[in-house]
Amino acid sequence: MDADGVRGEAEGAEGAEPGRVRPGGRTARVREAVLRAAGDALAEQGFDGLDLADVARRAEVGKTTVYRRWSTTAGLVADLLTDMAEQSVPRTDTGSLEEDLRANARLVVRTLTDPRQGALFTAVIAAATCDARTAQALHHFYAVRVEEWSGCVDAAVERGDLPTGTDSGEVIRAVSAPLYYRLLASGGPLDEEAADRAAEAAAVAARAGVYVDRRVTRAASGG
Repeated sequence: MDADGVRGEAEGAEGAEPGRVRPGGRTARVREAVLRAAGDALAEQGFDGLDLADVARRAEVGKTTVYRRWSTTAGLVADLLTDMAEQSVPRTDTGSLEEDLRANARLVVRTLTDPRQGALFTAVIAAATCDARTAQALHHFYAVRVEEWSGCVDAAVERGDLPTGTDSGEVIRAVSAPLYYRLLASGGPLDEEAADRAAEAAAVAARAGVYVDRRVTRAASGG
């Protein structure tokens, strides 16, 4: 599709808030093309190399549309993260805490070792250290993912497999934290063995009550 054709489809998108578009319409198709192009550019060039004009060219969208809608590279990255949160794979529900946490850990590893997704996340995390809007969008993305996977921990509490008052979000964060450490700090191998170890450690700690929110248990006991 040529640039003029997509530019015509984008009419009516001007001034729209990122992430607030009618699904399935022309505006949504333009957003999809731009976000895909932005992800490619981030993976290839990093945040410092991200340029709205280049994204418009890659997406075959008029530059005016991109500049008016997203305004800045930070705004574009924020919308990209919003879309990624919306499109993320739903959590596994096996009925086993260990299996669910292992599935979560392996998903993280697959994402971080994927040539495109891993490079994209590294670029976004780097950008978040110096750009407040990108940081806010990244925090929202992970809040959505933690909430999605927290259900498997809540289910384990309901089954009596974990102590009452276990903070499910803390358990999920404990699974992914050592994997991100390997990606960003130690350079250690990111593989299924690392994923399974992280999941097992989080499960053992959770059963030992490490992640029990003492405020919840005190309130339940009337203390």
